[in-house]
Amino acid sequence: MAASPGPDETSTSPQPTVVLAARAAALDAAFGMADVPERLSGIVAQAAGPVVFTTSFGLEDQVLTHFIATAKLPVIFATLDTGRLFPEVYALWQETEERYGILIRPYYPRHDAVELYVRQNGINGFYGSRDARKSCCDIRKVEPLGRALAGADTWLTGLRADQSAARGGVKLAEADAARGLVKASPLIDWSRERTLAFAEANDVPINPLHAQGFVSIGCQPCTRAIRPGEPERAGRWWWEDDAAKECGLHVGSDGKLARAKIAPAEAHA
Repeated sequence: MAASPGPDETSTSPQPTVVLAARAAALDAAFGMADVPERLSGIVAQAAGPVVFTTSFGLEDQVLTHFIATAKLPVIFATLDTGRLFPEVYALWQETEERYGILIRPYYPRHDAVELYVRQNGINGFYGSRDARKSCCDIRKVEPLGRALAGADTWLTGLRADQSAARGGVKLAEADAARGLVKASPLIDWSRERTLAFAEANDVPINPLHAQGFVSIGCQPCTRAIRPGEPERAGRWWWEDDAAKECGLHVGSDGKLARAKIAPAEAHA
């Protein structure tokens, strides 16, 4: 099993937002209509530094892992182990590494932050309020993501536009100004049905919980199976009355999906 150097072992200089936005727009124009293998090879080819794919072992992430690993692309695999995942996720993690001969780098929350959170809120304190839940997500997911992406030039994700209304406007490639990188979602225009059909046709290992109605799988205490007719992400943080079901990995400081906007003067600079 080959190990790849992590992005946090490499030093890269932050790029101005206008440069990131221009790179993302060029990728979107060049590969927006391409198939996934061509998109991935094009995205990797344009990268000026490490390319990191963060997987949570969901259906989309497993399909992307298959594409990346079978093409032997120089991409770093990373995952965020929150400490509250389903047992099925850990089993799939091992199966995926063995199936594709890859090493998926784990990133864990800071133990002191978790300990303080539990002392102040209780072991399941995230049920108490939206702020408590977001704080838990920040500790267990957002902060480790920052370490996973430290020094990365390009971030690959398994986002699909039809996963939720909030994700409907996401493009193939976008500038993540806050993290100073290009964020790309090669399956952005795939439906869940198409993704599942590909996984079945290519014997891609997937989480058995999907067949039990767990369409979007996060931490075990914060995920339930969805009911017929519910949106894909309705099972995440189901006790919150909010259609925008996000943990913070893909959102900006305003709580909305992050994407860079270029001022008119910058666009022509």
